[in-house]
Amino acid sequence: MKSLGDAAEERAAAFLAAKGYFIVERNFRAKVGELDIVARDGDTVVFVEVRSRASVRFGLPQETVTAAKRRKIVKTAQLYAQARGLDCPMRIDVLAETPRGFEHIEDAFSA
Repeated sequence: MKSLGDAAEERAAAFLAAKGYFIVERNFRAKVGELDIVARDGDTVVFVEVRSRASVRFGLPQETVTAAKRRKIVKTAQLYAQARGLDCPMRIDVLAETPRGFEHIEDAFSA
């Protein structure tokens, strides 16, 4: 449901900001996919995939980032970096929300 996803992304952006991240952009869309949050952690640009579950009964939210989804995120991040002319360190994080709170998986996967 889109509204639940939007609410999770709002909480995720606040969580990252509280950790000292600067939110650069949200919901960047390209033909190949979407980046939930683009942030800066110091000199590093971080592409953050937000996953949320009301219950872990059927698995953890981070387990829903499939190989196909990872490929889409990588391609979209590459397009974003190219479009913005980025020449800096970059990484992809997953921010998984469960009823217990967030688990921040830094450098969750790479290109």
